[in-house]
Amino acid sequence: MIPDSEFALFKDRHDAGQRLAQKLLHYKGAKDAIVIALPRGGVVVGYDISLALRLPLDVFITRKLGTPSNPELAMGALAETGYRHLNEDVIREYDVSKAQLDEETLRQKNEIDRRIRRYREGRALPSLKGQTVILVDDGIATGATFFASLGAILKAETARTVAAVPVAPPRVLAEVKSLVDKVVVLHTSEWFFGIGQFYEQFLQVEDDEVIACLETVRTALSPEGRITE
Repeated sequence: MIPDSEFALFKDRHDAGQRLAQKLLHYKGAKDAIVIALPRGGVVVGYDISLALRLPLDVFITRKLGTPSNPELAMGALAETGYRHLNEDVIREYDVSKAQLDEETLRQKNEIDRRIRRYREGRALPSLKGQTVILVDDGIATGATFFASLGAILKAETARTVAAVPVAPPRVLAEVKSLVDKVVVLHTSEWFFGIGQFYEQFLQVEDDEVIACLETVRTALSPEGRITE
């Protein structure tokens, strides 16, 4: 039987972000540091971290590559830079052809392009070279999108990379730890069926909420010159 302690640990994504921020306070106001959040849910978590730490917030857009016969199952993920993380075991098990993989990659690239236009008004991701990057999501399940994002960001020659997530399974977390300088996580669980189980409220985040979070942070921090266009 699954213990009650493995459910509803966070009221919502804002609560999770505020709790993570408390464990990241030594980065408050740090020079050459930025919070990079994965939309959509990760942006809400990153919003509270960014405001608490007085650090700029931006999005990094990565899309899951769904398996043709089971779109909810990730056979990999595609980052906005073109970096692709593939789950070769799933591709083999489901006998995914190159044509099917290429078709899904193109479909998700089109969605990435749409989100770049919507969230960043088409502007490029700021240079992360020499930056301390705090990479945020609302949780890690299989890890496909997080690993694709992380792989792309590591190629950007960051000075330091910090993974900050409310919850993740131990196996995935161990792999993340091997890739980054620091991991900040609030809870790990073997009883992991989906990120939503750890939240009292886990509503779908829409584009307008993502944009509102980004604009609110930009407005709040711009007088200090922390965010520039």
